[in-house]
Amino acid sequence: MVGKRPGPDQRKLKWGITVSQINEGLKHRSNPIRPKQSLLTTQSKTFMKRLRHFSLICLIPVSLLGLSGHSVAANQKPLKVFVLVGQSNMQGHARVRTFEHIGMDLKTLPLLREMQDDAGVTRVCEKVWISSLSSGGEKQGRLTVGFGADESKIGPEFTFGIYMQKMLNEPILIIKTAWGGKSLHTDFRPPSAGAYEFNEQQFEGFRKQGKDLETIKAARVKATGHYYRLTIDYVKKVLADIKQVVPDYDSDQGYELAGFVWFQGWNDMVDRGVYPHRDKTGGYDRYSDTLAHFIRDVRKDLSAPTLPFVIGVMGVGGPVDKYLPDQRRYAGIHQNFRLAMAAPAALPEFKDKVATVLTENYWDMELVGLRARESKVKRKMKDLQSERKFNRAEQKATLERFRAEEFTQREMEILEKGVSNQEYHYLGCAKIMAQIGKGFAEALVKIRRQ
Repeated sequence: MVGKRPGPDQRKLKWGITVSQINEGLKHRSNPIRPKQSLLTTQSKTFMKRLRHFSLICLIPVSLLGLSGHSVAANQKPLKVFVLVGQSNMQGHARVRTFEHIGMDLKTLPLLREMQDDAGVTRVCEKVWISSLSSGGEKQGRLTVGFGADESKIGPEFTFGIYMQKMLNEPILIIKTAWGGKSLHTDFRPPSAGAYEFNEQQFEGFRKQGKDLETIKAARVKATGHYYRLTIDYVKKVLADIKQVVPDYDSDQGYELAGFVWFQGWNDMVDRGVYPHRDKTGGYDRYSDTLAHFIRDVRKDLSAPTLPFVIGVMGVGGPVDKYLPDQRRYAGIHQNFRLAMAAPAALPEFKDKVATVLTENYWDMELVGLRARESKVKRKMKDLQSERKFNRAEQKATLERFRAEEFTQREMEILEKGVSNQEYHYLGCAKIMAQIGKGFAEALVKIRRQ
């Protein structure tokens, strides 16, 4: 068994004295041969003889001996690099104004304390850097808010970086690419999946609409794999010049591609043309097959054959068995897609190196229930308006009265502070998105420790 490597200050020089002992001598350089009594009582006579013999050495700063800097560099670990890729939910649409809602739940309050300081100021991570590419262009710097879909939003990257750094206790770099409204079947299609193939139902639909099939085919060829290539090229570009993002990066230290997170799916899930049997078992098998190709190709193109990979399984709406009555008609389709997303992780070739995170587990059922009740209030107001006319002031006063009758003050506050976007963007809720980012980090760390 290999013993624990001694720290840089405990390594012995060829004279039998450690660096820490020399540093202790430096504290008493005014009289190096006669250290303070406290030191005399703790050192052997042999050490005192050596210290006297090398009193002149003790007068030389350790850095000049070429020891300290070299030893620290030798013990540095490669910079950990994580790649986050997907569509609009990887971009992130949770507005910063929803942060307060995180603290309204004792279960998620610890999350907020990691995201903000005691004064409520959003943290800027000192040991986490990010380079992101999205529809708004490229952005780089220390990780904080604003690396979501715009300057006022976050995606999963924020808490992913916070918790990953906390668990590894090492500096990390996040490379993120995400664009809204992009599919795996075409936009992110990996090379080994081959050309996109239209099915007969699609061709029949095009004919009925009078569309030119050759034009459609040519456009699909051009679009196929475009965002896959952008992602691979961007990752390589950042890795070729890490100092541009991490100013104190040491090339001798190097880097390690330590994990990849895929968080996409909406555009594939809702596309009945590409997946005409999506309501049946196996209706999304093409997605599973393409995602398996995606994992293989990412590893190949980034020269990381065992790259840990996490699939963020779409979970909009929460667990399907908890869907409200107006959602239940989608339950079968949604569950079929979630199973298809998770399927590659069960392949023998990906054993222990590909994991899934069921984002449905972070859905906020309280918010959904409150929004359903809010819809009931709005319908009540609409029905009343059909019976009589209201001026603006009367309409506002009546709506406020209905809301006061339906909700407690705390419930109204949750509605106001917890939601900033549509359901397909996880309600633009930072409480949901922050838990997702943390879940991604925990899943990757678990893979790395297996």
